[in-house]
Amino acid sequence: MNSPSTELPARMEIYEQFHHISRWGDAFEDGDDSTVVPADVRLKNKVEYIPCEQVEPSISDQETNKPSDKTQRRLAQNREAARKCRLRKKAYVQQLESSRLKLAQLEQELERARQQGIYISGASDTGSFGLPATVNSGIAAFEMEYAHWIEEQNRQICELRTALQANVTDKELRILVESGLILYCNLFSMKADAAKADVFYLISGIWRTSAERFFQWIGGFRPSEILNVVVQQIEPLTDQQHLEVCNLRQSSLQTEDALSQGVDKLQQSLAEGVASDLCSGNYRAQMVAAIDKLEALENFVSQADHLRQQTLQQMVRILTTRQAARGFLALGEHFHRLRALSSLWGARPREDA
Repeated sequence: MNSPSTELPARMEIYEQFHHISRWGDAFEDGDDSTVVPADVRLKNKVEYIPCEQVEPSISDQETNKPSDKTQRRLAQNREAARKCRLRKKAYVQQLESSRLKLAQLEQELERARQQGIYISGASDTGSFGLPATVNSGIAAFEMEYAHWIEEQNRQICELRTALQANVTDKELRILVESGLILYCNLFSMKADAAKADVFYLISGIWRTSAERFFQWIGGFRPSEILNVVVQQIEPLTDQQHLEVCNLRQSSLQTEDALSQGVDKLQQSLAEGVASDLCSGNYRAQMVAAIDKLEALENFVSQADHLRQQTLQQMVRILTTRQAARGFLALGEHFHRLRALSSLWGARPREDA
């Protein structure tokens, strides 16, 4: 127990603290805020207001706002795609300019051919049976266009081979596949004009090399044989693809047989018409009838080319983009090798008789 001498000072100290706190309460009740003003002034002097726009982001905010690696890769891919698009556009413009120059050259050559034909027609020399020897401007145009077509096909072969070896995207391969389809459609259009100019010329295959003529069928290639060439280079196929290719081949064979039978009947009818009444002297009437029948031959060429075009389009539909690209490469290589074989055959050494 504490003694009176020590207990009194302790009580006095507690009383002074309590009295001091009471004075603070009275000051707040009287509305006197003089005691807090110095604190506010000191706080205002020590802390200065800084606008939010001037506050730099923290390191964590910078890391949050920093583009992710995935976004950076996407941006890089977009830039690369835009660069390739610009290159393709530039190449397309250059190709158009080159085509324009070739067209101008072709028009000049055609004009010279027309002038030459007029000169030959007006000359005293005549062809067989006393008929004037003329130059068929339609066939001359076709031969020049076909030579340019061969150059374009060789260029596409190189592009397809390079693209497949570089393993480019399906989108880029799709552009090359569509270009291949357009190339062959252009050939069929050129042949239609040539058939109108001289269907015998087109059917004979003089415009093709000797090895290509060996496989000639109504002015071109057999679609069923082309399917055999292409399928060997794109296997393995899925079960569904294999079924659709077999159906396409069977359909092509049936149409080929029907067209071949029609051409055979036309040939037989034409031969009988020309050979009938050779001594009757009704020569002009027989020639008129024969010419009427030959108009059907032009129609057979058109149907055969339509079958070729439909077969190529169906082939592209059945195959994947990469398979179709390999198919067009195989098709181009096939014709290229036939032309090379013709050159080698023509240049082979011959024994002296």
